[in-house]
Amino acid sequence: MGANCKQDCLNLSFPATQVQASEGIAILSARLEKHGLPESKADDVRIALTEAINNVVEHAYAEISPTDIRINCSLCAKELIVQIFDSGDPMPGLRVPSSHPAPVDTDLENLPEGGFGWYLIHRLSSDIQYERKDGVNLLYLRFNFDTPH
Repeated sequence: MGANCKQDCLNLSFPATQVQASEGIAILSARLEKHGLPESKADDVRIALTEAINNVVEHAYAEISPTDIRINCSLCAKELIVQIFDSGDPMPGLRVPSSHPAPVDTDLENLPEGGFGWYLIHRLSSDIQYERKDGVNLLYLRFNFDTPH
């Protein structure tokens, strides 16, 4: 990170439940806007973070009692770096899911309800990394401001 970064401009922690996640995403979006997130990237960031955080709630804690999700952000002149920490179950295969959307070549009644989240996260972010260490998941998302997604 360069000198033009507001390191840890936002540290946020909230319980990994749907209600708390929705409130956390709203707080996160408002704080990022206040810290200078470019308006042209605000929707992309909000959508990707919503998908990522909802995946934690729905999948990492599907079989275990939820604890907290912790988020650290660093907003720089040309990028936003977001780290999402949780102690839920690891991602399958200890890697980020693929970026292929669910197939939609079917009739309306059989369209899938899910399967688009990771596609959106891949599409809207500039870089995604995942690691699991000492029982903690870390999802790292980077959003460049000077290049289109």
